[in-house]
Amino acid sequence: MSKPLTSQEIVTAASASMQDDGDIRTRVHDLTLRALRERRLDISEVRAVVRSVAEGVSLGAEQRGGEVKEALAAAISGLDAALLKAAQATHLALQEMISQGKEFSAQDLQPALDDMKITEQAFLDTLGQVAETAGGKIKQELKAAVDHARHSGTDTGASVKASLGDLSKGISATLQAGKSSGQEAAQTVASRLAALASGILAGVADVLHEKSQKK
Repeated sequence: MSKPLTSQEIVTAASASMQDDGDIRTRVHDLTLRALRERRLDISEVRAVVRSVAEGVSLGAEQRGGEVKEALAAAISGLDAALLKAAQATHLALQEMISQGKEFSAQDLQPALDDMKITEQAFLDTLGQVAETAGGKIKQELKAAVDHARHSGTDTGASVKASLGDLSKGISATLQAGKSSGQEAAQTVASRLAALASGILAGVADVLHEKSQKK
């Protein structure tokens, strides 16, 4: 695995992705996916990556001049698409852990489900925070884009909602409803889940990269 991009490197790359018209959505998607796959895939790291990408997008939009609404929409769509893949990787990792039912109770996995529930909220709240610090027209357009996403929903949010339904059924059918094994067990579950999800996401990113290279 390559050395993880620093927050500043993500900001710089995201800003550069806004400079040319081209396929902004794909550039932001690929950058976000790379940043996520290089990190522990948990909600705190997701927030950090979203913030860095959003800050870079905001800076890049300010430097574009002229019309930026479509460019910002494309960037947010790219971010959403990458987070969707991360959410799907977490779903698959949780499914694998549920299949190992003898090792966990339902309570042991509940914190992971709670983190999944707030994925979309964390995404949009972080975008909103970045919008508040943006300048002039960018602030207005970014806030409008976030408001629209809150009302219409995101692809990530829709995927997470469906995943939670499937996972809850799997937990009910497979795992005991016993008490959590304690803080140490919860940390072990979180670490194992993050590692599994990161591995799955890395595999997805590799496949997408190979397809891109062939094109």
